[in-house]
Amino acid sequence: MMRPIIVDKIASVAQSCGLAHELRVSSDIPCAEGVVLAVEILTDKSTYNTLELTSGRMAKVARGDIIVGALGHRRALFGYSGHVPEQLAVGDVIQVLNIGGVLGVCDSANPEKGRPFDCRVLGCVLTFPYLGERIGVPARVGQRQLDPEARLATGGVPVVALAGTCMEAGKTAAACAMIARMRHRGLTIDAFKATGVSLRRDILAMEDSGARRTMIFTDLGVVTTTPLNGPALTRTMLTELAAGQPDVLVFELGDGILGAYGVEAILDQPDIRESLTALVLSANDPVAAWGGVRLLRERFGIEPAAVTGPATDNSVGVDIIRERLGVPAFNALTSGAALGDCVIAAAGLEGRASSGALAE
Repeated sequence: MMRPIIVDKIASVAQSCGLAHELRVSSDIPCAEGVVLAVEILTDKSTYNTLELTSGRMAKVARGDIIVGALGHRRALFGYSGHVPEQLAVGDVIQVLNIGGVLGVCDSANPEKGRPFDCRVLGCVLTFPYLGERIGVPARVGQRQLDPEARLATGGVPVVALAGTCMEAGKTAAACAMIARMRHRGLTIDAFKATGVSLRRDILAMEDSGARRTMIFTDLGVVTTTPLNGPALTRTMLTELAAGQPDVLVFELGDGILGAYGVEAILDQPDIRESLTALVLSANDPVAAWGGVRLLRERFGIEPAAVTGPATDNSVGVDIIRERLGVPAFNALTSGAALGDCVIAAAGLEGRASSGALAE
């Protein structure tokens, strides 16, 4: 049965659907990742209580709000873990698993973030793709669906990757610092986020730092990345952005090298490794930096161009990394220009870049 509904907030996970606040929903709910739902928030929270809207703005969520999100799973070390239920009916209670609007059944919660929002399912959001006909079909995330057999072709464009020892290791801050420095030195940069759970905040920050064009896996109909889809997603976004002929591509591998979102599977692919011109490691502490560098060298045959992250928050960590690991180390927040210059040199971009004197 189809019925009209007015929603208060549309989460960024559903951005590509182009939804208005007056929608039609159906009680027939396909339980699959990416299916868009309307739900009513049942609880209040004092922390982790915002939602990223399709505009990129963050909005506070409160009990009684009717929001639009999408079914998906999550396995976050410092967040919620949850899954897509096998079946759903109007009136069932599920949870909001992240601030991008991913919905599912919570299996485990992080004490610092408290319990997730409970929400009551109101129905599956419908779209009407057939001109002149009121035939609704379930809305799904993504501008198009991922081709699992996607080929990789960077056309010689240099590629810089950001990998981390775990989530919240400073990868996005480092990406933004490098992009800003590259932009200041006259380079054209395109950027994307290859793995993680749907949230556009990171690629918006990259745009704010100077990236000309950005992408995220959600654009390809994926709510949460896995080892199965991570390599195809990376190949697709590398190939598509490289076709625009930027001076350099920068991409972030969300989560950690050892994690559930597919970073390890991506770095395991010979063609993707060969496309990398430079890789920067973000680490939370010196021991994580040691383990991350060793893993990159011994498992993947990758020599990191630099280490950054909280492990470099002061000179103690920087000195340990440089002396014990033999890798350049820079803090992205306090030495962003130096980090950017190091990566520009490592990626062989000095010939294309200006001196950067105006950025000092």
